[in-house]
Amino acid sequence: MKALVLTEYLRLEYADVPAPVPGPDDVLVRVKACGICGSDVHGFDGGTGRRIPPVIMGHEAAGTVEAAGAAAGAWRPGDRVTFDSTVYCGACPFCRTGRINLCDDRRVLGVSCREYRRDGAFAEFVAVPQRILHRLPDGVSFVHAAMTEPLSVAFHAVRRLPVAFDDAAVVVGAGMIGLLALQVLAQAGCRVVAAVDIDESRRDRALALGAAAAVAPEQAEAAVRAATRGRGADIVVEAVGAAGTVALAAALARKGGAVALIGNVTPEVPLPLQAVVTRELTLAGSCASAGEYPACLDLIARGAVRLDPLLSAAAPLAEGAAWFARLREGAEGLMKVVLVP
Repeated sequence: MKALVLTEYLRLEYADVPAPVPGPDDVLVRVKACGICGSDVHGFDGGTGRRIPPVIMGHEAAGTVEAAGAAAGAWRPGDRVTFDSTVYCGACPFCRTGRINLCDDRRVLGVSCREYRRDGAFAEFVAVPQRILHRLPDGVSFVHAAMTEPLSVAFHAVRRLPVAFDDAAVVVGAGMIGLLALQVLAQAGCRVVAAVDIDESRRDRALALGAAAAVAPEQAEAAVRAATRGRGADIVVEAVGAAGTVALAAALARKGGAVALIGNVTPEVPLPLQAVVTRELTLAGSCASAGEYPACLDLIARGAVRLDPLLSAAAPLAEGAAWFARLREGAEGLMKVVLVP
């Protein structure tokens, strides 16, 4: 089969590789679409240390069932599916309580690190355990279905917060996950009073997707105070993961407010401890997703979230190396690129 292989850092080759052989509990999926995640871009240049070459990256995907193992349930060739990025064991204490994102033996498609190597979906075929598969609703395209994974990350983060109807919410970081979180917050009944980003084009997208205001970081505190009569936001979603944005998220929350931390660009950031303690802020880390795929597929099928404004291109897999280079260089206006084998 053809695949986009990271052969060394900053080098992707469109090459012939052996097709995966599914085990008894696996399903072989013919990939129809696979999105480029920001973590893939950081893996491409070695920034994360979690894409050690050689590896086939890609974990935001959808396709059709090609074949199923003997113990893979009722899946049949031609079934339209997407699948979780997390390969969980299903047996550990976390899996047994539904917290599959915290699985003791958690692995992620398209990740190669010191602990394990698991090829992903920038390929014509990928083999995945049947337990992580989800059937696509009628009318949901493969390209949109490939965006279920980032939507589930945003959905999970919102679920980690004590959201109440008409809460004032702020999203810090209007990238892919932040803009999806903005829409999930609105579906949960929040008023998204502001989106914060340094990039004007991303602020414009946030306004188009329903934010009441979209401001640069230096304007954020004044804008949020004005929109909340000086109280601050009930809910803040931080989708960057840098020192300045984490501190800003805490500053934007009201006394007793809650902050979800999704971004993890840097492994460590200073914590504004006094503000968190004296204002009794709730900080909720949020990792991947944990069973939110069916709800996210329903949102997509109903058109309750808008994906097309976030989609920059659907391009052939053979052109993947060029698109990775553009994303790494920060080409203006690029958001989500989906590769099609």
